[in-house]
Amino acid sequence: MAKEESSEITLRITLDENRIPEKLNWSAEDGGIVDEEAKAMLLSVWDSKNKESLKIDLWTKDMPLDEMKVFFHQTLVALSDTFMKATQDEKMTATMKDFCSYFAEKLELNS
Repeated sequence: MAKEESSEITLRITLDENRIPEKLNWSAEDGGIVDEEAKAMLLSVWDSKNKESLKIDLWTKDMPLDEMKVFFHQTLVALSDTFMKATQDEKMTATMKDFCSYFAEKLELNS
């Protein structure tokens, strides 16, 4: 029997007295990331049993609004790329990319 391998990603969230995130740190040692600071995170997992997406969206109180807009735009672009890899649906991917361009244009992002 082959030895089972595993990899671990850890998240550490420091909260204030009102349970609002002050600091987000993450590690993925297989990727060479150890206790790196982040200002925001979006995590989605698929619950196959219940056929639903579960998610955690967190950002620190000092996450700048302009950076949050860029973060969302880059996340939407990455989701479009991931959708293409997962489905090979070129037509819907193009539609998603069109929305990403529209999103950037309306927010006046320079990306």
